[in-house]
Amino acid sequence: MIPSMDPKQLASMMKQMGIKNEQIPSEKVEIIKEDGSKIIVENPQVILIEMRGQKSFQISGDVSEEEAGGQKETDADIIAKETGCSKEEAETALKEAGGDLAEAIMSLKEQQG
Repeated sequence: MIPSMDPKQLASMMKQMGIKNEQIPSEKVEIIKEDGSKIIVENPQVILIEMRGQKSFQISGDVSEEEAGGQKETDADIIAKETGCSKEEAETALKEAGGDLAEAIMSLKEQQG
């Protein structure tokens, strides 16, 4: 652990050790995972760290995830998938159920027979 140190002293020490770091102005960072889903970092602070020819990135910010296919699944999508109805029918059932997902599914299944 490094004791409290002036940022200028720390930068000087890193330079002596051959470590360079640089802040990269960024709006958004997306990491695409092997399964096609994404990790999205909004309002990121990105720092490039270069040491002995190797480049590393340190990223921090507001993190969210997105499923493969690029869209987050909505309640209406879940209802449509579960009951086999259209998305429009699912949205209507959801409104009639006051936003209650389980009630909307049960209602549509009853209507189907």
